[in-house]
Amino acid sequence: MVEFTQIDTLIQEDLQNPNHPSEFIHQKRYSTLILRLPKVEEEGVRVDSFGFVIAEGHVAVFDRKENRLESLGKLDALAHFLDRDIDTLVKEIQRYHFDIDLMEESLYSEKISEEFMQEWLRYKKDVSLIHRVMFHATLAFELFVAFCKKQEVADILPFADILEHMGRVRDLAKSAMEKLDNLYDFYRAKVDERMNKNVYYLTIISGVFLPLTLITGFFGMNTGGLPWVEDPNGTLKAVVFAGILEIIMIIPFFIQNSKRIKKFQRGRKKRPF
Repeated sequence: MVEFTQIDTLIQEDLQNPNHPSEFIHQKRYSTLILRLPKVEEEGVRVDSFGFVIAEGHVAVFDRKENRLESLGKLDALAHFLDRDIDTLVKEIQRYHFDIDLMEESLYSEKISEEFMQEWLRYKKDVSLIHRVMFHATLAFELFVAFCKKQEVADILPFADILEHMGRVRDLAKSAMEKLDNLYDFYRAKVDERMNKNVYYLTIISGVFLPLTLITGFFGMNTGGLPWVEDPNGTLKAVVFAGILEIIMIIPFFIQNSKRIKKFQRGRKKRPF
C-alpha cells in the first residue's frame, strides 16, 4: 500500500484541505478520490470531506487529525464505508420533501404560519447546499466507477448502486429547490394580494372622509362671510350638506365597483370554513 509520504505534494495538499471539491484523479501508481458529502444535523447541514487513496486493489482513507493514511482493506471496503452515509442521506432528503409538502398544504389551505419565511429560508439553504455538494460528488464518483469498470479491479455493482443513490439525492434536492421556488412565488402572490386589498380599503375610507374633511376645513376658516354663521340651524345645514356630498361621491363608486363587490361576496360564500 502506498504511504502518505510517497504521494505527490500537490495531492497531499488536496487531501489535507477539507474544503477541496470532490474529485477523482488517476495516476500510474495510485488513484485519489476526494468526496465531500453533506450530513444533516439538528442545527442544519454539515459537509464532511473524505480522502481515499486506491492502489493495487486496496483502499486507504486519509485521517486529517493524524495526517496519515489508514487502510480500509480491499476496494470493496470503500462501498461499505460509503453505503451507510449515502442511505442516510437519501432518507434525509426524502424527509425534506415531506416537510416541504406540509408547507405547501398549509399555504394552499391559507393556514400560513408566521414563521413561513424563516422555515422557507432554512429549507432553501439546506437543500441548495445538498444539491451543490452532491452535484460535484456524483461527477467525481462517476469517474471512479468508470475507472473500476475499465480496470476490472472490483465488483462494480455495489459502486453502481451507491452512484445511483447519489444521483437520486442530487435529483431530489433539485426537485425540492424547484418546489421551494414555486412556494415562494405563490406566497409572494398571496402577500401582494393581501396588500392590494388593504390599500384598496384604505382608498375607500379616504374617499368617504374626503367630503367631510373638505366641509370641516371650509367652515373652520377664520374669515368673515361664511354661510350659516348667524343661523341657529347652521350646524344642521352643514351636516346635511356634507351628507349630500357623501351620497354624490358614494353612489358613482358603488356603480363602478358593483361587479367587483358581487364577485367578492360570492367568493366568501364559496370559501370553506
